[in-house]
Amino acid sequence: MTTAPPGPAPATAPRRSRVVVRGVVQGVGFRPFVHALATGLRLSGHVTNTADGVVAEVEGDPADVASFCARLAPDAPPLARVESVEVAEVTANGGSGFTIVPSRQGGTVRTLVPPDTATCDDCLAELADPSNRRYLHPFITCTHCGPRFTIVTGLPYDRAHTTMAGFPMCPDCAREYAEPADRRFHAQPVACPHCGPRLRLVTAPGNPAPLRADQAPDSHRAGHDPGADPLTAARALLAAGAILAIKGLGGYHLACDATNRNAVAELRRRKARGDKPFAMMAAGLADIEPLAHLNPLERDLLTGAVRPVVLLRRRYDAQPRHESAPAPEVAPGSPDLGFMLPYTPVHHLLLGLGKGYRDGPRLLVMTSGNLSGEPIVTDDADALTRLAGLADAWLLHDRTIHVPCDDSVVRVCDGEQLTLRRSRGYAPLPVALPVEVAPALAVGGDLKNTFCLGDARQAWLSAHIGDMDDLATQTALTSAERQLESVTGVRPRLLAADRHPGYRSTRWSREHAEGRPVVPVQHHHAHVAAAMAENGLDGTRPVIGVAFDGTGYGLDGAVWGGEFLLADYAGFERFAHLAYVPLPGGDAAVRRPYRMALSHLRAAGLAADPALPCTRACRPGELPLLEKQLARGLNCVPTSSMGRLFDAVSSLAGIRQHAHYEAQAAIELEAAALRAPGVAEDERYVFRIGSPEPGAPLTADPAPLLTAVVADVLDGTPPAVVAARFHHGVARLVATVCAAARRESGVATVALTGGVFANTVLSSACAEELRADGFTVLRHRMIPPNDGGLALGQLVVAARLTDRADPVTPLRERQ
Repeated sequence: MTTAPPGPAPATAPRRSRVVVRGVVQGVGFRPFVHALATGLRLSGHVTNTADGVVAEVEGDPADVASFCARLAPDAPPLARVESVEVAEVTANGGSGFTIVPSRQGGTVRTLVPPDTATCDDCLAELADPSNRRYLHPFITCTHCGPRFTIVTGLPYDRAHTTMAGFPMCPDCAREYAEPADRRFHAQPVACPHCGPRLRLVTAPGNPAPLRADQAPDSHRAGHDPGADPLTAARALLAAGAILAIKGLGGYHLACDATNRNAVAELRRRKARGDKPFAMMAAGLADIEPLAHLNPLERDLLTGAVRPVVLLRRRYDAQPRHESAPAPEVAPGSPDLGFMLPYTPVHHLLLGLGKGYRDGPRLLVMTSGNLSGEPIVTDDADALTRLAGLADAWLLHDRTIHVPCDDSVVRVCDGEQLTLRRSRGYAPLPVALPVEVAPALAVGGDLKNTFCLGDARQAWLSAHIGDMDDLATQTALTSAERQLESVTGVRPRLLAADRHPGYRSTRWSREHAEGRPVVPVQHHHAHVAAAMAENGLDGTRPVIGVAFDGTGYGLDGAVWGGEFLLADYAGFERFAHLAYVPLPGGDAAVRRPYRMALSHLRAAGLAADPALPCTRACRPGELPLLEKQLARGLNCVPTSSMGRLFDAVSSLAGIRQHAHYEAQAAIELEAAALRAPGVAEDERYVFRIGSPEPGAPLTADPAPLLTAVVADVLDGTPPAVVAARFHHGVARLVATVCAAARRESGVATVALTGGVFANTVLSSACAEELRADGFTVLRHRMIPPNDGGLALGQLVVAARLTDRADPVTPLRERQ
């Protein structure tokens, strides 16, 4: 018997799948990546952008289709952030080839806009290559870098929905844009010297004008003569000591040579900056290394795709005034220097990249283009008027900034990132929430304002808005909120605001409620909730929230700020707080720390010894008037603020008597403590802890600590030693009160939050003591501990959903 030879294996039926990819998948080269992946697997189909994300249909061998779906997330482009991949089987229809089809309009917005990203290495290489057609082009970009969030006007993310819509591509750029193998395939901001934006330099009347606006050549559109272009002129002005307004990604900077004492002092005077430190932009790491200590994480932050301002500890062993050192006026009294590296082609060219650009400063002051307290300037016409008197010249370009976005500010604490301002490079990336929230808007606070939109398990924090005491800032909030709603698709059903009745942000929420409920959230409860949310807590168990800051409206009408709360999202109990002292004259005491020192001395029963620095700081006749004010309680709101206690000790130690910017006295107290690293804890620097009556919160009275401070100061103890002992004493207070809270409640998780915990000396000491005692310690990393993170906490407190799917308001707020 013979057996017939086996026939060919039956062909596998093709499979067709519809794939929806959500997350940061537009503006990051995701469609070109999908195209390359599909063609590499010999799949047919198409891909497009929609308001819901990137949608693809692929057809081919089932194994290849499965491989395609499995590789979408792990192999995604570097700037992409895939949050979900949804696959559905559809009917196979044959066909050949894989195409990118035009974006589809309409539908609910659910895709995520990417943040702006620093110029990539490939673009930098082209920028410096004389043989490349984009040699010295100030707007070079590709799929992997450049402007995104600040130029987006709508979704889906296509050129027509960006401020590049007014720049038609030349044939060469159009060819790159359409070529799947090209790095600029579907890169929406793509341009070149022939078809892209251009720079021009405008000088103020009466200033030397190496290049007037009407003489600005088309050197970045069709030529490369570095001897006659706006950048050469700008560098010459900077080298001569001028102050320039430079248009960037998210707004204008005011810039000057950071090594020129006269230029820095003049910028400080014009901007009404007081002593507040300036940020600097350095050409490279080699320019920073002699000036500041750098650890590996700080290097990564400086050189990564975000390029925030990184606060670095000064090198006190550096030469006092060598040629490349910043002028003392850049950051007087600060323990840190704030550095960033160039993140746009214009920055790189200004700082010396490319032949013909090497003469000029390699270290620039780069500060927000505004008067202190106002929002950053983004519009060219506004810049020429609002920055008149501040700038000697303007380096402009004709690509519109649609979304204002200040530089982000970070530092490193105990080997982890600590974000102090979350803005450019981070906004508008969403924050994953550990709880479901209703569609809501939280408006934040009045200082360092940011707002937050939330829906389901995502929250979108805005870029930095600013301080709300300026009408222009409130207008900026309105515009930014409208824009963020448009790109997130969140339509708030309720609003959350600070409980303070006088906050401008709270008033803004009422004025924009349009019939929606406005939920008040206590300031320090919001701080604790923000720390909980960032650390992924679902709120089923409370934490001990240590919320230290300068000011927050308390349930009793006092100014809180030294708080220990037993808290979850549903509410809080005030377990302990700093003992109340009068805040004489409100803001006057904040601006003049010696007034807080004298108030604390009186509350502690200590005499205002004429030899104490705080007493000597009084103007003639001021001390008796202040004593009468304190005795009668006139214009003296009680406060439990830890920030004000830092001010008082800074004054007592002779470090700072007048504050010219927020937290200056406390920052300089921290700087002093850093100069005495070996000082041990002093048992005299303690707080008296007790309860004024049964059932009331514990109070922490600093009288014993202040007694020790006064004795040390009068004995001639160096201010640095006093500062170090004080920091140890506050850390010991935190550990002692948290231990008492654990004994009473069984809670063993502590959240450290509030602006005072931007102080890394204190944060490190507290965390070390708490962990040694068996506590789990939660600290901020990507969300600021200061009021820049307040809105996230407001959101989860006010809009958290219960099993009934209804947002709940705080049910338990107890002093």
